Amino acid sequence: MNATSGPGSAGPAGALLLCRADPTAVRPPAPLLREHLLLVPAGQEWSVLVPEGKPWREGAAEIDQVVTGWAAALAVGVSWPVLALWWDADRAGYTLASGFRRTVGYVWLADGTPLGEDEAMRTFAARLGLDPVLDAQALEGLTAPDPDADARARLLGLIAVLTRTGLALPAGLTPGEPADRLRSTALAHGAEHLEWSGWRDAVRAELDLMEGGPLGPYVRGPKARLLALAQVAAGVPLLVLGLRRRSGGWATAGALLLADGALGLLYDRLRRDPA
Repeated sequence: MNATSGPGSAGPAGALLLCRADPTAVRPPAPLLREHLLLVPAGQEWSVLVPEGKPWREGAAEIDQVVTGWAAALAVGVSWPVLALWWDADRAGYTLASGFRRTVGYVWLADGTPLGEDEAMRTFAARLGLDPVLDAQALEGLTAPDPDADARARLLGLIAVLTRTGLALPAGLTPGEPADRLRSTALAHGAEHLEWSGWRDAVRAELDLMEGGPLGPYVRGPKARLLALAQVAAGVPLLVLGLRRRSGGWATAGALLLADGALGLLYDRLRRDPA
């Protein structure tokens, strides 16, 4: 049997992006994927993104490649992991993306035959902070042969483990359903439409995301202004010293500090008063 299905394969192909964050955190970066998506809450500190279209049918890429790209791109700019679930007529699987780290994934054939490596499951559990005993044992069962478990059952088993972390997918948003049905189900649950609105809004969303992160206080606000003033105060004498002594190193260091501090002050001013 050919275990690889092309983008035009028949069957109930579909995908879900599970984000371990509230919708308020997922909303700003999701449009950067430049896809039409539906956003739905999915339990405590979880959200689910449902694709409105079927881009895996429009090009040469297979569904797993498409959704892996989405998960990796979305996870790079955020502090929470993104889990992509996908399935088609021949296979099903997942990809976990977290920051700049290498993505990890697992694949099953339609009949449930495991194709992945056990190490992938262990990495999956560690990155999501799952219980190293109970959850690890449940995940190991998904990698063992089981004639009664097809690919859909494997993904449902994966979700069952994640429910212990607070995940609660809305009724009907489950692996194995066709993409059209997932879309209509998400809309029935009051899903929010997310779509690409241009680079200007995208840059603004990125800035909001950066300012809301752990380094936010040093990007904008009182601490950021103090840091920028300190850079200016340190840069001016270094620049003067370098020019007097004709030292390129001191002059360059001073100029860099001065420029960075000035840009920091300007950025804070513009963000406080966008008009």
